[in-house]
Amino acid sequence: MLVVDKLSVSYDEAPALRDVSLEVTQGELVAIIGANGAGKSTLLKAIAGLLHPDAGSIRFDGQELAGRPPYEIVGMGLALTPEGRRLFSRMSVYENLLVGATPNRDQEARQALMKEVFDLFPRLKERQKQKAGTLSGGEQQMLAIGRSLMSQPRLLMLDEPSLGLMPLLVDQILETLQRLNQERGMTILLVEQNVREALEIAHRGYVLQSGRIVAADDANTLLHSDLVRRAYLGI
Repeated sequence: MLVVDKLSVSYDEAPALRDVSLEVTQGELVAIIGANGAGKSTLLKAIAGLLHPDAGSIRFDGQELAGRPPYEIVGMGLALTPEGRRLFSRMSVYENLLVGATPNRDQEARQALMKEVFDLFPRLKERQKQKAGTLSGGEQQMLAIGRSLMSQPRLLMLDEPSLGLMPLLVDQILETLQRLNQERGMTILLVEQNVREALEIAHRGYVLQSGRIVAADDANTLLHSDLVRRAYLGI
């Protein structure tokens, strides 16, 4: 479904990604792990069209994404839930969700999608008239994910969805992603700072260090590898 081949990205001539290659097949939940500054967010932004690569290719269902505007990429079925939520704080929960449904102009379809999001996150239904900026951190993350789901993505990318959340909410968010993958068959590419939790729900994983992929394997093998245990689990 998604093929990244020898991707390089830089900021003001400073390399952020170098020759990064990875694949995500339909129905997979793939985790990308690495330290702060490794290039994880840069990778997702490049795939989403928010950054222009210096070299390499990004193909989604065989179509090249590099050079396409972000709105076109969303319309193709690929959505990004960004780090830090990036909600419209002065708009209501309902209005934020409608923004996510922009690619779909059919009113009945939008309402059906809204119901699906409310079924997944009942708290959002209770808060639908409340301004997004007044929600708790966990509720804001639910809204950020829900807004992405409103675009009907076939591949959902998430950048640090557990950032700033208490452990109980981290578990709830990651369990929800696992349900989306297992029950709805949604393909997910997950960047997550909670390495153990991410690999426990993923099928496969990639380790990113200093802008390069240094390891790739099935999630259970990575979880028990010396590299991950020493560098990210403190074992």
